[in-house]
Amino acid sequence: MSVFSNLLDGFASALTPMNLLWVIIGAILGTMIGILPGLGNPAATLAVLLPLTLQLPATTGLITMAGIYHGAKFAGATTAILLNIPTETSSVVLCYDGHELAKQGRAGPAMGMSAISGFIASTVGVIALTFAAPAAAAVAVKFGPPEFAMLMLFGLLLVVTMAGKSPVKGLISMVAGLLVATVGVDLFTGTQRYTFGSIDLYDGIEFLTLTLGLFAVGEVLVNLQRKRGATISFVAPKRLRDYLPNREDFRRSRVAIALGSVIGFFVGAVPGGGSTIGSFVSYALVKNTSRRKHLFGKGAIEGVAGPEAANNSESGGAMIPLLSLGLPGSASTSVMLAALVLYGVQPGPLLFTDHPEIGWPVIASLYLGTIALLVLNLPLIPMWVQILRIPYWLLYPVILVLAIVGAYSVRGSMFDIWLLLGFSALGYAFRKLDIPSAPMLMAFVLGPQAELTLRQSLTLSDDSPLIFVQRPVSAAILGVTVAVVLFAVVSRQRKRRAALAVAAPGAELVTVSEGER
Repeated sequence: MSVFSNLLDGFASALTPMNLLWVIIGAILGTMIGILPGLGNPAATLAVLLPLTLQLPATTGLITMAGIYHGAKFAGATTAILLNIPTETSSVVLCYDGHELAKQGRAGPAMGMSAISGFIASTVGVIALTFAAPAAAAVAVKFGPPEFAMLMLFGLLLVVTMAGKSPVKGLISMVAGLLVATVGVDLFTGTQRYTFGSIDLYDGIEFLTLTLGLFAVGEVLVNLQRKRGATISFVAPKRLRDYLPNREDFRRSRVAIALGSVIGFFVGAVPGGGSTIGSFVSYALVKNTSRRKHLFGKGAIEGVAGPEAANNSESGGAMIPLLSLGLPGSASTSVMLAALVLYGVQPGPLLFTDHPEIGWPVIASLYLGTIALLVLNLPLIPMWVQILRIPYWLLYPVILVLAIVGAYSVRGSMFDIWLLLGFSALGYAFRKLDIPSAPMLMAFVLGPQAELTLRQSLTLSDDSPLIFVQRPVSAAILGVTVAVVLFAVVSRQRKRRAALAVAAPGAELVTVSEGER
C-alpha cells in the first residue's frame, strides 16, 4: 500500500465524530492551561492532561494530545504577544515584534499571523513527515555531540545578530545568560559552581523564574511609570477581518513563513533539536535576509510569522525520530513517547508495519489539531485582544500574582520568589539601559546544552578540537556559522560607511583627493 493510501486510512480513522470532538476539547484545554505561568510549556500541559487522555482509546487519546499540544503552543504565543510574557522558551522571540505590534494597536493581526503561519507550517511539516521521513531520519541519526555543539554555537552567535543597533549590548545580555546558566552542580565533575554554599542553587536556576522576572515583572515595573488607569492605546475594529492580517502583511511574510517551515522541520527532526532553536534561528535568518531589517524589534510582522512557522513545523519534524527511531526529539515528544508506551505501542522502525492503526492516525491528528486550533481561535482573537483594554492598575496586579505563583509552583521554594525579585530588578535595569533581554534568555536555554555537547566532543577526541572539522555535518554547520557571522560583520561595516558618507560627503571627497595626491 502506498504512503498516500496509508495517510488516507489514517485520516479515515481520525475523522470520526468522537475523535473530532476530542481534538476540539484538547485544543480548548491546551489553550486554557497553556496561558498559566508554570504550565505554559506544551510538555507541562501534556503531562498535566496525560491521565485524562489515557482514559480514552489509543487513537482517540493520541488525537486529543495533538489538540492539547497545538493549543498550548498558541497559548504561549498569545501571552508573549499580548502581555510580553513567554510561557515557553520557543515564544521568547515573539516578544521582539509581537508585543511591539500589540503596543501599536495591531495585536489582532499579530495573533492572526501567528495562527495562520502556524497552520501553513504544520501542513508543510505533516506533508514532509509523510513523504520525507526515511531520508530525514537517516540524516538525523548522524547527529552526535560534535554536530550538536556546532548547532548550539550557531544559535549562540546568532544572538549577537539579533541584538539590534548595539551588538555590544546583545553580547552583554548573552554573557549574562551564560553565567546564570552555569549556576549549580557540574554534571561532569560534581563541582559546585556559583552556588555560594546555598543548597537552593544546587539544581541551578529555573527557566520560568528567570523568564517571569525579566519579562513579566520587568514589564510591570517599567509601565508603572505610566499614568494610573492607562492602557495600551488602540482603536478596536468593528469587523473580525479587521483583526486579521491584511494582504500586505501576507506579502511581507511569504518568505518568512517558507524559511520558518523548512528550518523548523529539519531542526525538529534532529533528536534534541526542539522548537526553541528553530524559532530563534528562523528569526535571525528572516531578519538577516529581509530588506526591512531596521523594522525588526519595532513591530515587523515577519518577526512573528517566521518564528511561529518554525515553532509549528517542528511538530512534524519531531515525530520523525519519535515514530521511526523511538527517540523523543523534545520534551513534548517525550510525553507522547510515554503515552505510546502506556498504550502498549513501541515506537520504532516497525511501528507502521505492526501498528498502522496507530502510526498513521497520529500523523493525521497533527493536521487535525492545527485545523481545530485555527477554527477555534481565529474567531476568538477579538476576545483575547480585549485584554489590552484592561487598565494597568487592574491588569498588573494579576500579572504579579501569576508570576509569584508560577515561580513558586515549580519547586515549591520561597528561594525562587527571591530570585524572581532579583531578576525583576535586572529586567528593569535592562529596559532602562536599552539592553535586550531575549539574548540572555536564549543563552540561558542553549548554554547548558552547548557546554555539555562541547565537553562530550572533546572527550571523544582526546581534547582535540579537530573533531569539529573532521566530521562532515559538524564541519558544514561550522562553515555556515562562519559565513553568517562574516556576512553580518560586512553588512554592518557597509551600513556604517554609507552612514558616514551621507553624514559627511565633503569629508569623503577630501579623503579621496588626498589619496590621489
